[in-house]
Amino acid sequence: MTKHLNRRRFLQTSAATGLAAGIAPSIAHAQDPLGIALVVPSPVGEVGWSHALAAGLEPIKAEYGDGVNITILENIPEGPDADRIMNKVVSDGAKFLLAGSFGYQNGAMQIARRNPDVTVLHASGFMVAPNFSPFAAKYFQGTYLMGMAAAALSKTGKLGSVSAFAIPELITSINAFTLGAQAVNPEIEVSVVWVNSWFDPAQEQDAARALLAQDCDVIFSNAQDTPSVVSVCEEAGAYVFNLNSSMKENAPNYYLGCVETDWSPFFMESVKAHMDGSFEGRNAFLGVEDNVVKVTDWNPDIPAETKAQIDEVEAAIADGSFHPFTGRIVKQDETVGVEDGETLPDEAIVSMDWHVAGVTTPLPN
Repeated sequence: MTKHLNRRRFLQTSAATGLAAGIAPSIAHAQDPLGIALVVPSPVGEVGWSHALAAGLEPIKAEYGDGVNITILENIPEGPDADRIMNKVVSDGAKFLLAGSFGYQNGAMQIARRNPDVTVLHASGFMVAPNFSPFAAKYFQGTYLMGMAAAALSKTGKLGSVSAFAIPELITSINAFTLGAQAVNPEIEVSVVWVNSWFDPAQEQDAARALLAQDCDVIFSNAQDTPSVVSVCEEAGAYVFNLNSSMKENAPNYYLGCVETDWSPFFMESVKAHMDGSFEGRNAFLGVEDNVVKVTDWNPDIPAETKAQIDEVEAAIADGSFHPFTGRIVKQDETVGVEDGETLPDEAIVSMDWHVAGVTTPLPN
Protein backbone atom coordinates (compact mmCIF):
# COMPACT_ATOMS: atom_id res chain seq x y z
CA MET A 1 0.00 0.00 0.00
CA THR A 2 1.20 3.49 -0.86
CA LYS A 3 -0.46 6.67 0.34
CA HIS A 4 0.30 10.13 -1.06
CA LEU A 5 -0.49 12.95 1.40
CA ASN A 6 0.23 16.64 1.58
CA ARG A 7 0.58 18.54 4.86
CA ARG A 8 -3.11 19.38 5.25
CA ARG A 9 -4.39 15.91 4.42
CA PHE A 10 -1.83 14.30 6.69
CA LEU A 11 -2.74 16.48 9.67
CA GLN A 12 -6.48 15.96 9.07
CA THR A 13 -6.02 12.19 8.84
CA SER A 14 -3.81 12.10 11.92
CA ALA A 15 -6.28 14.15 13.94
CA ALA A 16 -9.12 11.82 13.00
CA THR A 17 -7.36 8.50 13.47
CA GLY A 18 -4.23 9.14 15.51
CA LEU A 19 -2.30 7.40 12.74
CA ALA A 20 -0.45 8.36 9.60
CA ALA A 21 -2.50 6.88 6.79
CA GLY A 22 -1.01 3.71 5.39
CA ILE A 23 1.30 3.08 8.35
CA ALA A 24 0.68 0.20 10.71
CA PRO A 25 0.15 1.24 14.36
CA SER A 26 2.77 -1.20 15.55
CA ILE A 27 5.84 -2.77 14.03
CA ALA A 28 6.46 -4.81 17.14
CA HIS A 29 5.92 -8.19 15.45
CA ALA A 30 8.09 -9.54 12.69
CA GLN A 31 5.03 -10.38 10.57
CA ASP A 32 3.68 -6.83 10.68
CA PRO A 33 4.30 -4.61 7.65
CA LEU A 34 7.31 -2.33 7.71
CA GLY A 35 6.15 1.28 7.80
CA ILE A 36 8.16 3.36 5.31
CA ALA A 37 7.64 7.13 5.18
CA LEU A 38 9.04 9.42 2.49
CA VAL A 39 8.90 13.17 3.18
CA VAL A 40 9.68 15.50 0.25
CA PRO A 41 9.71 19.31 -0.18
CA SER A 42 7.74 19.53 -3.43
CA PRO A 43 4.87 17.76 -5.20
CA VAL A 44 5.82 14.31 -6.47
CA GLY A 45 4.24 14.96 -9.88
CA GLU A 46 5.57 13.31 -13.02
CA VAL A 47 9.12 14.70 -13.11
CA GLY A 48 11.90 16.03 -10.90
CA TRP A 49 13.60 15.32 -7.59
CA SER A 50 10.59 14.28 -5.51
CA HIS A 51 9.27 12.14 -8.34
CA ALA A 52 12.64 10.34 -8.62
CA LEU A 53 12.68 9.61 -4.87
CA ALA A 54 9.13 8.23 -4.97
CA ALA A 55 9.96 6.14 -8.04
CA GLY A 56 12.88 4.63 -6.12
CA LEU A 57 10.38 2.99 -3.75
CA GLU A 58 8.43 1.21 -6.48
CA PRO A 59 10.73 -1.86 -6.65
CA ILE A 60 10.44 -2.20 -2.85
CA LYS A 61 6.66 -2.22 -3.12
CA ALA A 62 6.90 -4.82 -5.90
CA GLU A 63 9.36 -6.97 -3.92
CA TYR A 64 7.60 -6.95 -0.53
CA GLY A 65 3.96 -6.31 -1.40
CA ASP A 66 1.87 -6.33 1.77
CA GLY A 67 5.06 -6.61 3.81
CA VAL A 68 5.51 -2.84 3.58
CA ASN A 69 3.20 0.15 4.00
CA ILE A 70 4.53 3.22 2.22
CA THR A 71 3.40 6.76 2.97
CA ILE A 72 4.59 9.66 0.81
CA LEU A 73 4.21 13.11 2.33
CA GLU A 74 4.76 15.70 -0.39
CA ASN A 75 5.19 19.46 -0.57
CA ILE A 76 6.44 19.66 3.05
CA PRO A 77 8.44 22.86 3.63
CA GLU A 78 11.76 22.67 5.43
CA GLY A 79 11.58 23.82 9.04
CA PRO A 80 9.16 23.20 11.94
CA ASP A 81 6.44 21.67 9.73
CA ALA A 82 8.81 19.02 8.44
CA ASP A 83 10.10 18.26 11.95
CA ARG A 84 6.56 17.82 13.32
CA ILE A 85 5.48 15.62 10.45
CA MET A 86 8.57 13.40 10.56
CA ASN A 87 8.15 12.97 14.32
CA LYS A 88 4.47 12.14 13.84
CA VAL A 89 4.99 9.39 11.27
CA VAL A 90 7.64 7.79 13.47
CA SER A 91 5.49 7.98 16.60
CA ASP A 92 2.68 6.39 14.58
CA GLY A 93 4.83 3.37 13.75
CA ALA A 94 7.11 4.04 10.79
CA LYS A 95 10.47 2.37 11.28
CA PHE A 96 12.07 3.50 8.03
CA LEU A 97 12.16 7.24 7.33
CA LEU A 98 13.32 8.86 4.11
CA ALA A 99 13.97 12.57 4.72
CA GLY A 100 14.07 13.91 1.19
CA SER A 101 15.57 17.39 1.50
CA PHE A 102 18.81 18.95 2.71
CA GLY A 103 16.94 21.21 5.16
CA TYR A 104 15.38 18.24 6.97
CA GLN A 105 18.78 17.18 8.30
CA ASN A 106 18.73 18.39 11.92
CA GLY A 107 15.18 17.23 12.64
CA ALA A 108 15.81 13.84 11.04
CA MET A 109 19.02 13.35 13.03
CA GLN A 110 17.19 14.09 16.29
CA ILE A 111 14.64 11.42 15.39
CA ALA A 112 17.42 8.91 14.70
CA ARG A 113 19.10 9.63 18.04
CA ARG A 114 15.85 9.28 20.00
CA ASN A 115 14.75 6.14 18.11
CA PRO A 116 17.63 3.71 17.61
CA ASP A 117 15.20 1.15 16.14
CA VAL A 118 14.32 3.55 13.29
CA THR A 119 16.46 3.70 10.15
CA VAL A 120 16.77 7.16 8.60
CA LEU A 121 18.04 8.02 5.13
CA HIS A 122 18.64 11.74 4.56
CA ALA A 123 19.08 13.38 1.17
CA SER A 124 22.12 15.52 0.41
CA GLY A 125 23.41 15.98 3.96
CA PHE A 126 26.60 15.09 5.79
CA MET A 127 25.67 13.89 9.30
CA VAL A 128 26.13 10.16 10.02
CA ALA A 129 24.96 7.96 12.89
CA PRO A 130 24.61 4.18 13.34
CA ASN A 131 20.99 4.34 12.09
CA PHE A 132 21.35 7.46 9.91
CA SER A 133 22.78 7.60 6.36
CA PRO A 134 23.02 10.72 4.24
CA PHE A 135 22.82 9.98 0.53
CA ALA A 136 23.67 12.04 -2.53
CA ALA A 137 24.18 11.48 -6.24
CA LYS A 138 27.39 12.12 -8.12
CA TYR A 139 25.53 14.34 -10.53
CA PHE A 140 28.87 15.84 -11.49
CA GLN A 141 29.69 12.67 -13.45
CA GLY A 142 26.75 13.32 -15.76
CA THR A 143 26.95 17.11 -15.85
CA TYR A 144 30.57 16.92 -17.00
CA LEU A 145 29.39 14.96 -20.04
CA MET A 146 26.55 17.42 -20.59
CA GLY A 147 29.09 20.25 -20.52
CA MET A 148 30.99 18.63 -23.38
CA ALA A 149 27.80 18.45 -25.45
CA ALA A 150 26.76 22.00 -24.52
CA ALA A 151 30.09 23.47 -25.62
CA ALA A 152 29.87 21.69 -28.96
CA LEU A 153 26.41 23.14 -29.63
CA SER A 154 26.87 26.64 -28.20
CA LYS A 155 27.29 29.45 -30.71
CA THR A 156 27.90 32.20 -28.14
CA GLY A 157 30.31 30.41 -25.80
CA LYS A 158 27.98 31.35 -22.94
CA LEU A 159 26.15 28.73 -20.92
CA GLY A 160 23.74 29.20 -18.02
CA SER A 161 22.28 27.40 -15.04
CA VAL A 162 19.05 28.00 -13.16
CA SER A 163 19.91 26.52 -9.76
CA ALA A 164 17.86 25.92 -6.63
CA PHE A 165 20.10 26.43 -3.57
CA ALA A 166 23.85 26.97 -3.25
CA ILE A 167 24.54 23.65 -1.53
CA PRO A 168 27.57 21.50 -2.37
CA GLU A 169 25.56 18.99 -4.40
CA LEU A 170 24.45 21.69 -6.84
CA ILE A 171 27.74 23.62 -6.77
CA THR A 172 29.64 20.50 -7.84
CA SER A 173 27.13 19.91 -10.63
CA ILE A 174 27.75 23.41 -12.02
CA ASN A 175 31.52 23.10 -11.64
CA ALA A 176 31.66 19.79 -13.49
CA PHE A 177 29.35 21.17 -16.19
CA THR A 178 31.83 24.04 -16.64
CA LEU A 179 34.88 21.77 -16.69
CA GLY A 180 33.30 19.44 -19.24
CA ALA A 181 32.45 22.39 -21.46
CA GLN A 182 35.98 23.81 -21.13
CA ALA A 183 37.39 20.43 -22.20
CA VAL A 184 35.78 21.14 -25.58
CA ASN A 185 36.06 24.95 -25.62
CA PRO A 186 38.44 26.47 -23.02
CA GLU A 187 36.84 29.91 -23.48
CA ILE A 188 33.39 28.82 -22.26
CA GLU A 189 31.76 30.92 -19.52
CA VAL A 190 28.86 29.87 -17.27
CA SER A 191 26.39 32.22 -15.56
CA VAL A 192 24.18 31.08 -12.66
CA VAL A 193 20.88 32.34 -11.28
CA TRP A 194 20.11 31.00 -7.79
CA VAL A 195 16.35 30.95 -7.19
CA ASN A 196 16.59 29.80 -3.54
CA SER A 197 13.63 27.46 -3.90
CA TRP A 198 13.01 23.83 -4.77
CA PHE A 199 9.66 24.64 -6.32
CA ASP A 200 8.85 28.04 -7.79
CA PRO A 201 7.90 27.69 -11.48
CA ALA A 202 7.33 31.40 -12.09
CA GLN A 203 10.69 32.43 -10.61
CA GLU A 204 12.44 29.60 -12.47
CA GLN A 205 10.97 30.79 -15.77
CA ASP A 206 12.09 34.36 -15.07
CA ALA A 207 15.58 33.10 -14.26
CA ALA A 208 15.76 31.16 -17.53
CA ARG A 209 14.67 34.21 -19.50
CA ALA A 210 17.29 36.34 -17.73
CA LEU A 211 20.03 33.91 -18.78
CA LEU A 212 18.76 33.79 -22.34
CA ALA A 213 18.82 37.59 -22.40
CA GLN A 214 22.54 37.37 -21.50
CA ASP A 215 23.12 35.29 -24.67
CA CYS A 216 23.38 31.97 -22.83
CA ASP A 217 22.29 29.49 -25.48
CA VAL A 218 22.47 26.24 -23.47
CA ILE A 219 20.79 26.11 -20.05
CA PHE A 220 21.23 23.67 -17.16
CA SER A 221 18.02 23.27 -15.11
CA ASN A 222 19.72 22.43 -11.83
CA ALA A 223 17.28 20.75 -9.39
CA GLN A 224 13.95 22.12 -10.60
CA ASP A 225 10.96 19.90 -9.86
CA THR A 226 8.93 21.23 -12.80
CA PRO A 227 9.63 21.58 -16.53
CA SER A 228 9.41 25.36 -16.20
CA VAL A 229 12.99 26.05 -17.35
CA VAL A 230 12.85 23.32 -19.98
CA SER A 231 9.67 24.72 -21.55
CA VAL A 232 11.04 28.28 -21.68
CA CYS A 233 14.19 27.07 -23.44
CA GLU A 234 12.23 25.03 -25.97
CA GLU A 235 10.17 28.07 -26.83
CA ALA A 236 13.31 30.20 -27.19
CA GLY A 237 15.19 27.62 -29.26
CA ALA A 238 17.92 27.08 -26.66
CA TYR A 239 19.25 23.66 -25.70
CA VAL A 240 18.45 22.58 -22.15
CA PHE A 241 19.05 19.65 -19.80
CA ASN A 242 18.04 18.77 -16.26
CA LEU A 243 18.58 16.39 -13.37
CA ASN A 244 16.70 13.40 -11.94
CA SER A 245 14.04 12.45 -14.51
CA SER A 246 13.42 13.01 -18.19
CA MET A 247 11.54 16.10 -19.35
CA LYS A 248 12.01 15.37 -23.05
CA GLU A 249 8.31 15.62 -23.85
CA ASN A 250 8.45 19.26 -22.76
CA ALA A 251 11.24 20.06 -25.20
CA PRO A 252 11.03 17.71 -28.20
CA ASN A 253 13.47 19.76 -30.30
CA TYR A 254 15.97 21.33 -27.91
CA TYR A 255 16.22 18.80 -25.10
CA LEU A 256 19.94 18.12 -24.69
CA GLY A 257 19.43 15.20 -22.32
CA CYS A 258 18.91 14.21 -18.70
CA VAL A 259 21.22 13.26 -15.84
CA GLU A 260 18.84 10.72 -14.34
CA THR A 261 18.91 9.22 -10.87
CA ASP A 262 17.64 5.78 -9.99
CA TRP A 263 17.56 5.52 -6.21
CA SER A 264 16.03 2.05 -6.12
CA PRO A 265 19.32 0.08 -5.74
CA PHE A 266 20.28 2.10 -2.66
CA PHE A 267 16.78 2.13 -1.18
CA MET A 268 16.37 -1.62 -1.68
CA GLU A 269 19.77 -2.35 -0.12
CA SER A 270 18.92 -0.14 2.88
CA VAL A 271 15.47 -1.66 3.45
CA LYS A 272 16.89 -5.19 3.32
CA ALA A 273 19.61 -4.23 5.79
CA HIS A 274 17.01 -2.73 8.14
CA MET A 275 14.91 -5.87 7.96
CA ASP A 276 17.79 -8.24 8.72
CA GLY A 277 19.30 -5.99 11.39
CA SER A 278 22.53 -5.26 9.53
CA PHE A 279 22.00 -1.58 8.67
CA GLU A 280 25.00 0.64 9.38
CA GLY A 281 24.94 4.39 8.80
CA ARG A 282 27.35 5.68 6.19
CA ASN A 283 27.80 8.57 3.82
CA ALA A 284 26.37 7.11 0.61
CA PHE A 285 27.81 9.07 -2.32
CA LEU A 286 26.43 7.24 -5.34
CA GLY A 287 27.14 7.47 -9.03
CA VAL A 288 27.46 5.70 -12.35
CA GLU A 289 29.35 2.86 -10.71
CA ASP A 290 26.41 2.24 -8.35
CA ASN A 291 23.78 2.22 -11.13
CA VAL A 292 22.29 5.37 -9.58
CA VAL A 293 23.42 8.05 -12.08
CA LYS A 294 22.90 7.68 -15.83
CA VAL A 295 22.68 10.07 -18.77
CA THR A 296 19.77 9.58 -21.16
CA ASP A 297 17.94 11.22 -24.06
CA TRP A 298 21.01 12.58 -25.84
CA ASN A 299 20.00 15.07 -28.53
CA PRO A 300 20.84 13.91 -32.07
CA ASP A 301 22.13 17.41 -32.90
CA ILE A 302 25.32 16.71 -30.91
CA PRO A 303 28.12 16.35 -33.49
CA ALA A 304 29.13 12.72 -34.04
CA GLU A 305 32.77 13.45 -33.18
CA THR A 306 31.78 15.06 -29.88
CA LYS A 307 29.38 12.22 -29.05
CA ALA A 308 32.17 9.71 -29.61
CA GLN A 309 34.38 11.67 -27.19
CA ILE A 310 31.53 11.80 -24.66
CA ASP A 311 31.08 8.04 -24.90
CA GLU A 312 34.78 7.50 -24.24
CA VAL A 313 34.76 9.77 -21.20
CA GLU A 314 31.56 8.18 -19.89
CA ALA A 315 33.18 4.73 -20.08
CA ALA A 316 36.27 6.05 -18.30
CA ILE A 317 34.13 7.52 -15.51
CA ALA A 318 32.32 4.19 -15.14
CA ASP A 319 35.52 2.15 -14.86
CA GLY A 320 37.24 4.69 -12.61
CA SER A 321 40.02 5.65 -15.01
CA PHE A 322 38.79 9.25 -15.26
CA HIS A 323 37.44 11.64 -12.64
CA PRO A 324 35.95 15.05 -13.52
CA PHE A 325 37.66 16.71 -10.56
CA THR A 326 41.25 15.82 -11.46
CA GLY A 327 43.63 18.76 -11.55
CA ARG A 328 44.93 21.17 -12.37
CA ILE A 329 41.72 23.04 -11.50
CA VAL A 330 41.70 26.77 -10.84
CA LYS A 331 39.06 28.38 -8.67
CA GLN A 332 36.94 31.39 -9.58
CA ASP A 333 39.20 33.57 -7.38
CA GLU A 334 42.25 32.39 -9.41
CA THR A 335 43.70 30.25 -6.60
CA VAL A 336 44.39 26.58 -7.25
CA GLY A 337 41.58 24.27 -6.15
CA VAL A 338 43.15 20.98 -7.26
CA GLU A 339 46.83 20.55 -8.04
CA ASP A 340 48.03 19.05 -11.30
CA GLY A 341 47.52 15.28 -11.35
CA GLU A 342 45.61 15.18 -8.07
CA THR A 343 41.98 14.12 -7.71
CA LEU A 344 39.59 15.78 -5.30
CA PRO A 345 38.49 13.23 -2.66
CA ASP A 346 34.81 12.58 -1.98
CA GLU A 347 34.88 14.39 1.36
CA ALA A 348 36.05 17.57 -0.39
CA ILE A 349 33.42 17.21 -3.13
CA VAL A 350 30.50 16.79 -0.74
CA SER A 351 31.55 19.97 1.10
CA MET A 352 32.51 22.06 -1.95
CA ASP A 353 31.91 25.77 -1.41
CA TRP A 354 33.77 27.31 -4.35
CA HIS A 355 33.30 27.72 -8.09
CA VAL A 356 35.81 26.87 -10.78
CA ALA A 357 37.23 29.55 -13.06
CA GLY A 358 34.83 30.16 -15.92
CA VAL A 359 31.77 30.44 -13.68
CA THR A 360 31.11 34.16 -13.79
CA THR A 361 28.52 34.42 -11.00
CA PRO A 362 29.81 34.70 -7.40
CA LEU A 363 28.41 32.28 -4.87
CA PRO A 364 25.82 33.83 -2.56
CA ASN A 365 26.85 34.42 1.05
